[in-house]
Amino acid sequence: MNTETTATLDARGLNCPLPILRTKKALNVLEPGDTLHLISSDPGSVKDIDAFCKQTGNELLENNADSGEFTFIIRKS
Repeated sequence: MNTETTATLDARGLNCPLPILRTKKALNVLEPGDTLHLISSDPGSVKDIDAFCKQTGNELLENNADSGEFTFIIRKS
């Protein structure tokens, strides 16, 4: 991860729709331009987070998968 983030959300062990719901809640307290580092173990979160960002206008800066963990960097719009 090369991007400095404002906040981190550990959603490992949570299944759909909880990673998305927790992401939305975490982004709500951030200021526009702030970044959220999300860690998830749910494989469905790859498509879910991409769709969530497109629907909400937030920017998905990074999306990585490593050993069953999925990490995302999201910039709040």
